[in-house]
Amino acid sequence: MTHSFILSDGANGVVLLRLNRPKKRNALSGEMIRELSDRLKQLESDVDLRVVILTAEGDRAFCAGTDTGGLSEAAAIEVSERAQKLCTQIESFAVPVIAAINGLAAGAGCELALACHLRVASSGATFSLPETKLGLIPDYGGRQRLSRELGEGRALEMMLTGKTITAEEAFDTGLVNRLSTSGDLLTEARSLANDIAQLAPLAIRACLQAVTRGLELPLEKGLTLETELFAALFATDDVREGTSAFLEKRSPKFKGR
Repeated sequence: MTHSFILSDGANGVVLLRLNRPKKRNALSGEMIRELSDRLKQLESDVDLRVVILTAEGDRAFCAGTDTGGLSEAAAIEVSERAQKLCTQIESFAVPVIAAINGLAAGAGCELALACHLRVASSGATFSLPETKLGLIPDYGGRQRLSRELGEGRALEMMLTGKTITAEEAFDTGLVNRLSTSGDLLTEARSLANDIAQLAPLAIRACLQAVTRGLELPLEKGLTLETELFAALFATDDVREGTSAFLEKRSPKFKGR
């Protein structure tokens, strides 16, 4: 039987994806990157999908980085480019992707978490970009994403020193949205996912577009994009349902159309 590096299950519009290489602390191989990318592509066509949670098997590591064993320069270029595309795919995914970080998130593992829209971490989780200790640099887009999250100074300090920060430090700086005890990580992640899943799915998707696409635009064009997305929602049944439910003092039943 072929080993699956990505496990998947879900219900009620929330899909859980697990990195499945615990003996290697879920370090990313080229095959893992391909499999995760393919799984995300399959999910794109699921009209009932509301949220994706990305986590990992075991409690020692979310992802210990890239499996660099035996990489040549040419192979390193191929893996790096494929991984950058994966992180961009996650960042631009149509529905929210929540990273549930259950241990070590080092190097590429930290960068993978950064590509997700929201992050929940267990109290024992740690974050680092230690590539300079190996004579390398972060190469999955983490330099840009970490600077956005922490600011240039703090991001540079993490990269230039290779320092590790705790889950509590990550929460205090805004890198992590929620903390949990190790045994409650998925409960906390699912709670956040369900909070999102019960809201208007088209509005959620529009919010993601406004932020992820808007970051790449000058302010004036970003505001134009926001107006276009806002106006387009008025043609949806969900807006009429949301308005009616508010006036009738009941919970709305959004259908994503």
